[in-house]
Amino acid sequence: MHENPPTPILEDAEVLRQDLWPGGYHLLELRAAGIASRVQPGQFVHLRLFAPADLVLRRPFSVFQADGEALRLLYKVVGRGTEAMTRLRAGEGVSLLGPLGRGFPPPARGVLPVLVAGGYGAAALYLQAAACPQPGWAFVGGAGAEDVLCTADFERLGWTVRIATEDGSLGVEGQVTLPLDEFLFDRARPSPIELFACGPDGLLQAVAERARRHDVRAWISMDRRMGCGVGACLTCVQKVRAPDGSGVWARVCKEGPVFDAADVVWEAEP
Repeated sequence: MHENPPTPILEDAEVLRQDLWPGGYHLLELRAAGIASRVQPGQFVHLRLFAPADLVLRRPFSVFQADGEALRLLYKVVGRGTEAMTRLRAGEGVSLLGPLGRGFPPPARGVLPVLVAGGYGAAALYLQAAACPQPGWAFVGGAGAEDVLCTADFERLGWTVRIATEDGSLGVEGQVTLPLDEFLFDRARPSPIELFACGPDGLLQAVAERARRHDVRAWISMDRRMGCGVGACLTCVQKVRAPDGSGVWARVCKEGPVFDAADVVWEAEP
């Protein structure tokens, strides 16, 4: 089960560097000693820029890496806020609220951890990979080669990495569920296993279905538009199953972003 997450703090963070990655991704490194020392795998931060002044809303970002006083965020431009972030330079500052939400629990004792990532969902899984007591398997997918991220980081931790791209430019051609299925149906695969996934909803639902079919536990990190990030505005709700089987609304920023896949009610379900 999830442990209680650490208490979030509000911290002014200093930009240490920003690098442009292939495919239009950006790696932003920040000095934020308080949050970096508290963050747990799968948690996120809410970031606010000091300029332009009209960008008053915070934006949520999964923490990719955290060590010492530094933490790193991996993002892509999707609107005005993230476009403004690309202009941040070393020495400038941002406001961070975090760490927020409930992240990934540690794998159960004696099971092999298996990560499943789509696009920059891989960034949200790195801290989990680093925290696992033993390396496992990581399945990473994307539309093309430039959307396959963090594989070298997983390999440096000793993980076995399998790659899939929809255009066939790297790894096997197809969705990441293709090599995942080969692994799941391989009678010689290690057992038991536990799944940890982050990516688009379609991938998360596919992982949840496979977990049910193969009778393994899966944890999925969900991405929703957020307002406050602390559970007050109810913007980011997701329907989940209560212990009595009824459907209830959970706040992705507070009860999530990581949920037991068996608890999530998908839109197609009653």
